[in-house]
Amino acid sequence: MTTYQDQVAAEATIAGAAWGKLFGAAMDAIAGCFARRETRATAAEMIAGLLAEVDTRNCWTLAEALGHPGPHRLQHLLSRARFDHERAREEIARLIVREFGGQDVVLVADETGDAKSSTDCVGAGRQYSGAIKGVGLCQVAVHLAAVTASVRVVIDRVLYLPKDWAADEERREAAGVPEEIMFATKLRQTAAMVENALRLGFQARWFAGDEVYCGRDLRRNLRELGLGYAVGVSHTYTVTDGTGHRWKARQMINKVLPHQWMRMRTGHGTKGTREYDWAWLDVRADDTPDNQAADGEGTSVLVARRHRYTGELSFFRCWSPEPATLAQLVEVICRRWRIEETFQLGKTFTGLDEGQVTCWNSWMRWSLFSLVASAVLGLTTAATTTTGPAGPARLVPLTCPELVRILRAFVLTPPVRDAEHTLYWMAWRRHHQAVARACHQRRHALHDQP
Repeated sequence: MTTYQDQVAAEATIAGAAWGKLFGAAMDAIAGCFARRETRATAAEMIAGLLAEVDTRNCWTLAEALGHPGPHRLQHLLSRARFDHERAREEIARLIVREFGGQDVVLVADETGDAKSSTDCVGAGRQYSGAIKGVGLCQVAVHLAAVTASVRVVIDRVLYLPKDWAADEERREAAGVPEEIMFATKLRQTAAMVENALRLGFQARWFAGDEVYCGRDLRRNLRELGLGYAVGVSHTYTVTDGTGHRWKARQMINKVLPHQWMRMRTGHGTKGTREYDWAWLDVRADDTPDNQAADGEGTSVLVARRHRYTGELSFFRCWSPEPATLAQLVEVICRRWRIEETFQLGKTFTGLDEGQVTCWNSWMRWSLFSLVASAVLGLTTAATTTTGPAGPARLVPLTCPELVRILRAFVLTPPVRDAEHTLYWMAWRRHHQAVARACHQRRHALHDQP
């Protein structure tokens, strides 16, 4: 056991140094986006504070943990401070490109939602979100992640504005939505993020997404950008075989003979190696851009995944500008699952879904700070795993949750919890809650009058 403890101690030292280097590089990258250095220092405090061991993450709880006398500095940073958050997002993306060092990247898109109690929150409306397991009042944001063999980080995000919300001038003005932001489908938002990622220097050859991102227009845009894709499709999705006949995906896959299924390893989980049966069939491409010849369509296939025990089938439409093997397509499909891990990491450790913000600037900045914290965590984990000494056979590689525990124990400033500060915040919180309750009661009384 002493050997294992020595190994963990060495990794903790390496992780602390790597975190300090990468966090400093991230703050240096966005330094020019702030008009004042005081605001920049508050942003650094907030990003580090998102990783603190607190029950929930919002301006009140973070300000208390950081030792502030009130949440006003953090609220000012989110809503009114002079800070170019769009430029900051691009600078962080360029930093990630440099850290990747030319590694092959798969761009992965997915969405996540946060339940809300009022449509006054920017972008909040009744819509479907897998995060709330159905249709409800929520905000939905589309995220784009860059995934390599060892690292996965979210590099961009866009808040989806439902059509009725985007057309409501009164709510737009109250939430501070810029005039140039209009209604756009999730597929158009995704295409814009992918194009921007390539412009910023990501060396990507593939795009991956679930059924939401299988639309023909998006796939055509990806081909125009020179990317291959592997997107999920439903059992009823229609494809065309080489003879021109149209089939639903579940019917098309019946053409695969039993011996043509191939069992492949798709990763490792807590219960061991994950393996599925895979097969593919050639299909005609239906998304050839106008500037490309139909006879140069590359590799267009329908890939099926079958659970080795239950026999449950999943389907993926794939296209590559060059000849591709089934193993290559399976690797791209499996990398799509990594964005779910980034969502879990962000919601557990960096407050991705806990902002409690209502306006455009506040949402953009809170999500940016969560993105920065998650990106530095992911890059630090990769740097520690690749540069540290080889671990014993009975120690799994360092994970992001373990890295957070190391940072909280040895690197990050612990939350302020002395008696005087705690009592001050208890009094402050209860007073403001009482004021808010009185204001709500007066508002309800005014609305109840004839």
